[in-house]
Amino acid sequence: MWAGFLVSFGVIFVAELGDKSQLMAMTFATRYKAWHVIVGITVATTVVHLGSVAIGFGLGEAMPTGWINIVAGVAFFGFAAWTLRGDSLSDDESQKASRATGSAIMAVGIAFFLAELGDKTMLATVTLATQHDWVGVWIGSTIGMVAADALAIVVGRLLSQRLPERTVAIGAAILFALFGAVLLVEGITHLT
Repeated sequence: MWAGFLVSFGVIFVAELGDKSQLMAMTFATRYKAWHVIVGITVATTVVHLGSVAIGFGLGEAMPTGWINIVAGVAFFGFAAWTLRGDSLSDDESQKASRATGSAIMAVGIAFFLAELGDKTMLATVTLATQHDWVGVWIGSTIGMVAADALAIVVGRLLSQRLPERTVAIGAAILFALFGAVLLVEGITHLT
């Protein structure tokens, strides 16, 4: 469980740096109390990542390890490319974040739930759950995402500016590519 927790925490934390989720967190934090935003993010992430690990666990049980590693390796190269391409809030997403009404926690939670469906962190969590203990992946990926988004809130509030996105994106892409290379080598080794 601990290996799944540590790997998932690290991968998801790095994947979130410079992601649109951080931009959403900073936007919501300008309107709501920071702790409301963090609670909303935590609830949404817990639900999305529970579904992600369930999918990953099911795939892990159904497919041979070698092929899982190869598919996961290719997926991580895709995550690296996606990270380099970058993420930004559309005008529509930014307006929705700034006009959300009602309960702050509910508004943030619903926005993050919808934003994370099909996002690279959800797909990375599915991939990690095929390799590691699902409970460790679930907890690690959830805490990793919340920690990265909380960092964005703190940095955004203290410095009133964004992290150097390009540098963070390049670093995250390199880590994804390294994970992908390791998984490909492991997958090929299992098949031969």
